Amino acid sequence: MRITLIAATLAALPAVAFADGHGQSTAVSYGARPAYLVDKLPEGPLKEKLASCMGQTPAPTAFSIGHRGAALQFPEHTDQSYIAGARQGAGILECDVTFTKDHELVCRHAQNDLHTTTNILVSDLADTCNTAFTPASGDTKANAECRTSELTLDQFRTLTPKMDSADATATTAEAYQGGVAGYRTTLYTDKANLMTHAESIELIKSLGAKFTPELKSPSVEMPHDGFSQEDYAQKMIDEYKAAGIPASDVWAQSFNLDDVLYWVNNEPEFGKQAVYLVEWSDGFDEQDKATWNEDFAALKEQGVQYLAPSLNMLLTDDNGAIAASAYALAAKEAGLKLIAWTLERSGPLASGGGWYFQSVGDVVKDDSDYLVALDVIAQDIGVEGVFSDWPATVTYYANCMGL
Repeated sequence: MRITLIAATLAALPAVAFADGHGQSTAVSYGARPAYLVDKLPEGPLKEKLASCMGQTPAPTAFSIGHRGAALQFPEHTDQSYIAGARQGAGILECDVTFTKDHELVCRHAQNDLHTTTNILVSDLADTCNTAFTPASGDTKANAECRTSELTLDQFRTLTPKMDSADATATTAEAYQGGVAGYRTTLYTDKANLMTHAESIELIKSLGAKFTPELKSPSVEMPHDGFSQEDYAQKMIDEYKAAGIPASDVWAQSFNLDDVLYWVNNEPEFGKQAVYLVEWSDGFDEQDKATWNEDFAALKEQGVQYLAPSLNMLLTDDNGAIAASAYALAAKEAGLKLIAWTLERSGPLASGGGWYFQSVGDVVKDDSDYLVALDVIAQDIGVEGVFSDWPATVTYYANCMGL
């Protein structure tokens, strides 16, 4: 089936209105990318099905999860990124949660990423960095490290967000601000604002979306000035309670199983949807049970209901085709609900897809394989939702497939 004029067709689709965090009427829209990916698919049932939905009305769906908002093109964990994710139909949005020097919770992917996600190195707060900017010299790359835990909340608020990047060849702090990947952009960085966790709750609620906060591993030793790991885990939940958010609208995440079990045992309503994050590690083979770190039955016995593996753990190469891995099918068979991360983070797939696609790197050929992988994890594995840096793709697929 030959698909033509897809982008023009998609641009004419009706839109679904909602109120954004600025009190304006906004519309859910797919934009051009899903059509672009469908057009690149080889002829076959998947292309025929997805192409048949070009006239559908876009609608928000909880199957589509905005990874740090819409971080493919917007500065992650900012108001603009969350709004963009909601406008692309993400029914769930993610705030990665860390803390400041005065133990206020803020949205950052890591406690020690300010040197790549903000202007701190060229601000008056550069002297708070744990590792001052060091210029590149010879074979030595430029370096820096700046943490939220060195700033008060008031200081944090003065920073300007930017796309997550660094130029490792830089000889000045100003030049170090560059290095944005070619498949990303700086077009949408103007007037984006950093957010506290509480502010993200208010904004995401106003957007009509639900919540999946991730409690990030601290870069500092815990307890930190009397603030324990348990205090940290509890404070994150307390901010949802204070905002009147029902536990059923929150999927709290952590790579630390102790955090997940804390919520299961101390906040059982939130614990029902607590998500244990896991990722590919050295020696892991998605088809060899002897290499797996997780005991699925034991997790279930401890009360863990949700497991979120990295995308590479869920996919395998089946005679040259992308297929569900033995790991994914075993976890599903054990009764765990699965969430996949992260689609459309690797950039163009023509070179194999990098870390997220390493289990099928010899199979992927171009960006249409994002849709092939999505179809496998949705239909053959039956995941509950998919994180994406560009949620519109998952939204379009989910709308078309009735998910």
